[in-house]
Order: sequence, then C-alpha cells, then structure tokens
Amino acid sequence: MSELKKNQILPAVCEGYSAEGAGVAHVDGMAVFVSGGIAGERCEIRVLKALKNLAFARVERIVEPSAERVDPGCPHYPACGGCATRHMSYPEELRFKRQKAQDALRRLGGADISVDIIHGAAQTERYRGKAQLPVSLGPKIGFYRGRSHDVLDVPDCRLEPEAVAQARRAVLDWLARSGAEPYDEAAHRGLLRHLYVRTNAAGEALVCLVVNAPAERELPCEGALTALLREALPGLRGVVLSSNTRRTNVILGEQYRTLWGSPTLDETLCGLTFRLSVPSFFQVNREQCRILYERALDFAALTGEETVLDLFCGIGTISLCAAKRAKRVIGAEIVPEAVEDARANAARNGLENAEFFRGDAADTAQMLARRGLRPDVVIVDPPRRGLEPSVIDTVAQMAPERVVYVSCDPATLARDVKLFAAQGYQAVKAEAVDMFPRTLHVETVCLLIKSPAERGYERC
Repeated sequence: MSELKKNQILPAVCEGYSAEGAGVAHVDGMAVFVSGGIAGERCEIRVLKALKNLAFARVERIVEPSAERVDPGCPHYPACGGCATRHMSYPEELRFKRQKAQDALRRLGGADISVDIIHGAAQTERYRGKAQLPVSLGPKIGFYRGRSHDVLDVPDCRLEPEAVAQARRAVLDWLARSGAEPYDEAAHRGLLRHLYVRTNAAGEALVCLVVNAPAERELPCEGALTALLREALPGLRGVVLSSNTRRTNVILGEQYRTLWGSPTLDETLCGLTFRLSVPSFFQVNREQCRILYERALDFAALTGEETVLDLFCGIGTISLCAAKRAKRVIGAEIVPEAVEDARANAARNGLENAEFFRGDAADTAQMLARRGLRPDVVIVDPPRRGLEPSVIDTVAQMAPERVVYVSCDPATLARDVKLFAAQGYQAVKAEAVDMFPRTLHVETVCLLIKSPAERGYERC
C-alpha cells in the first residue's frame, strides 16, 4: 500500500457509497471517500486528506460519467449545506439510501434482515412544510455553507414552497426600511437571527421572526413588517415573534408574542387535524410522513384490542393515528407544550382512548411499569441520538409482543437494535422511507419481536 499525499491527483473508479453519500474507491488497496462521486463512475480525484488507512478526496475530472449523474438544477449546489445528492438521479439516491439503512442494521446492528423496500417520494422538490433560515450581516438570508456557520444568501430553495421566498423578500424589504440590524453571530449583536416559515396542505402560512431581544420589545416599524408579509403572502395566517437572546445554536427562544393574526396553523394527516404552534414538532414532508406512519402502524398489526405505548409522542401524531386502530393509547413526551397540544389534538379529533403524560421517556416508562402497565405494542420515535439504554431496559421489562422503532438515523437505530437483541428482541422486518429527498437523511421503520421463532415470525 503506497502512501497518498494531499493534492495528489489519481485515477479512480467509485464502487459504492459511504454512509455520508461519498463515492467509495480503492487506490492501491486504500479506501478513498470521494465527495461528489457516483458508483460506477471513472474519474480523476484530488486527495484532500490522507490518513494511515483511508483518505478523503473530491472529483477533479469525470472521465466516464455514470448514467445516473444529472444536472443538479440549483445554482447554490453544492456550496449550500442543505442538499447532498442533487448530482445523482433520484432512483440512484434511493438505491444509496436503502443500502445505507441495510448496511447499518447488518454491520452495526448485527441484524440478519434485509431492507428490500424504500418508499420514494412522488414529489422531490417544494416538499418541505417548514423552513428555518439563518440571517446574517449583508443582509443575507439563506442557509449555512456545508460544515460552517457562514450564511449563503439563497433567494429561493427548490426544496421549499414558494411562500418561503415570498416571506424572505418581504423581510429583506422590512430590514431596508426599518434599519433593523441582521444578527452578527460572532459578536452576538444585531436583531434578526432567523426567519421561520411553516406552511400547510391548504396553502396557508405561519411566519415567525427569531430576534435577539426581549419578546415584549416593539420591533422597528413593526406595523410595516406585518403589512409587507400580509401583502407578500395571501395565505398568511399569523406573524409571531420569538425571543432568543442566548449565545446558542438553538434556533427558537422560549418566549413568544403574536404580532398579527393567529399563532397556530392547522394541518391534516391521515384523516386527522393537528393544530401546530411555532415550536410544535411536525414532520416537514406530510405525504411521506403519512406513508411512514402507515407502515409503522401496519408493523404494529393493531386489531382494535391492543394497548399501545407511544414514547416520544410529541403533539400526538403517531399516538392519535394508532388510537383509530387500537383499544387504548398512552403517549409520553418531555416537552410540556407538546403534551398540551397532544391532549387538545385528541379532543379536536374526538378520540377518547388516548391519554398523554409529561415526562422523560425512561422515567415515564418506569412509572407506567410500576403501575402494572403491560402494553401489547410499544412505538418509539426518538430524536437522532436514539434511545437511552434505560429506555430499552424498561421497554423489555414491560414485555410487549412488538416494538416498532421509527428512526431518523440508521446508525443509532442499529446500535439500539443490538441492545434490544441482548434483551431478547430480534429485528424481523425493516423498510426505509425517503422523508427528505436530495439530502442524506432517510427514515427507517423496524419491527422487533420477542422470541420471534416461538411466535411464528420469520426475518425478512
């Protein structure tokens, strides 16, 4: 194995993909991760970093392009850190993501299953129902460049509805008229930190401005701001102010003030209506979310007689979908506002067989276990970091027949599948859902069964 050097240009053929979407080539027996490479493509690469056993490179020149290479169709790609797969066809992106989920479960999780199905999106552009755009000196409103906090000014993102671009133009107009200063992250000075826009299936919008000032302080030309937004967005339902004066990467603050209209937006999903406030968690791709939840509930195999425990229930989206098929549903969530929203959403949809508890997932599960709750099905939909081992221990002690794991990160899913296996729960089925086309992210639904052979289940 010869030593590679930085800036060395070498011929290479990409054979597959890394979990981060880079092409994987081998040069003199060493694995090289090639940014922008596509499987089967012959190219010249420039070495960016060389370690003892692997190297990182980028495509310098394409010698024989893959049939799956396409025009990205965006002038900001790949400088903008939002998209990562615009250089490949959508079918190739789905192949990469399905393989990513399967490799994680097999290699990291030790699960003897195949992820044979990935549910692709019918709409790969303009699908995001929520946008959070950083604002910086310039003024610039857009997205961070990859692996940085340098804001790239993006007039219109192809992943977002046109309402976001309309709101952006109105806010830029307000900044020019009012003299309000964009936020300077390095100095922690300036007023406007982020522009937040949420839209629904009905074409309505909710706009929030995140500011480095107390919520009660009046903004410069506040009336002009709401007038400009109302003129730019015919479907505008409300304008909200969020105060975030902390030196932090967290976007939203904890104090809110409604500048105009309603502080909430109604959205429909799986035949249910949900009322969303600015901090409410709701999947940004509503159509793919419907598919994700339908697959999760099909894995749960509900007949109307089961008790379901939904950990990390948020505002009750999965819980209430399950309540239409189960006898009883119990949701747990640590965010108090989300629990209040979940209870209100249950009442709004006339579902009386769902109840919600506020608390940490592990603590709530232990409390319910002490009360003698023995759920038939446990559904977990944790954040990217996955489950705490104590949650897995408590779920196993409850001994549900099925555990349905909804994951936004195949790596942490795989880690947790291995921990569940140590408790006697085996992964028997998994499918991927492309919730975020043109990005590296992929959702996976995994079914775990206690002693599957004894229950007549076969791995898929």
